[in-house]
Amino acid sequence: MTGQWGKAWTAEDAAASAGWTALGCWVHLVVTDPAVLEAARSMLAADLAELDAACSRFRPDSELVALDGADGRPVQLSPLLAVAVAVALRAAELTDGDVDPTVGEAIAAAGYDRDFSLVPPDGPPLNLAVRAVPGWRQVHLDPASRTLTMPAGTRLDLGATAKAWAADRAADRIAETVGSGVLVGLGGDIAVAGQAPPGGWRIRVQDVTGRPEEIPDGPSAVVAITSGGLATSSTTARRWRRGGDLLHHILDPRTGLPPAPVWRTISVTAATCADANAASTAGIIRGDRAPGWLAGIGLPARLVSVDGEVATVAGWPAEALSAG
Repeated sequence: MTGQWGKAWTAEDAAASAGWTALGCWVHLVVTDPAVLEAARSMLAADLAELDAACSRFRPDSELVALDGADGRPVQLSPLLAVAVAVALRAAELTDGDVDPTVGEAIAAAGYDRDFSLVPPDGPPLNLAVRAVPGWRQVHLDPASRTLTMPAGTRLDLGATAKAWAADRAADRIAETVGSGVLVGLGGDIAVAGQAPPGGWRIRVQDVTGRPEEIPDGPSAVVAITSGGLATSSTTARRWRRGGDLLHHILDPRTGLPPAPVWRTISVTAATCADANAASTAGIIRGDRAPGWLAGIGLPARLVSVDGEVATVAGWPAEALSAG
């Protein structure tokens, strides 16, 4: 899942941070103890390489792509992919099917069939018809044997959950191993673990894609978190045109098409980045119903409409510092 975020910098943070590109997004790592930065970076890089080999839709040798040839037969998964699929199925359950991992075929049909950097920004019209995806309830995972069974022709896409879960997993593992507070950011998915710096991790939530050191373009705010995760889902970062149609990477599983344009970004905080990301993605799909739903489940959120109007719910920090 891609979103927009930025870190509010301090000199101490700058001395204990690293950034690079992986999984098609900007990776940002910050530790409170500069002495452990290199060890933390090595751990995170290894985690992301492992995730890519297991969960990528765009690597022909990935374990996920190999599932396309299962033709409905039970397949035993690696421990990592089994957990990644379980996380995706949990997100589907928690969002009443708004975040559904069986959108793989639909998103490829819409033109997102390769690493996003290789997707042409413009192209000829596509004959896209309203068609529900197979549905997450048709995917059966036995956690004990790590055996996955799903209907023939089903293609999984873990893009809505895998990066957020990977951020949680890496942050927890790094904090436990090196004993430092840590922030892991993968695109718009941020997880923190260990002892937070004084005042918490200050994170810039912004409406237009940018890196932490850049001045934000558009509405933004700075909030502080001390644990858990923060995720931003967006319809502005990964989008393309086919004919006169503007498409993006968040699809409504009930139609196989992008939802009606109501929000351009939704940011959510939760106990984990995975839960925050599932909620922010579901909010984009729910449209006008998103504020009431997010308030009802008690997740602080910031929603920016397609017109740039900002709304907050469920205790999103009123003391957020203006950065726009």
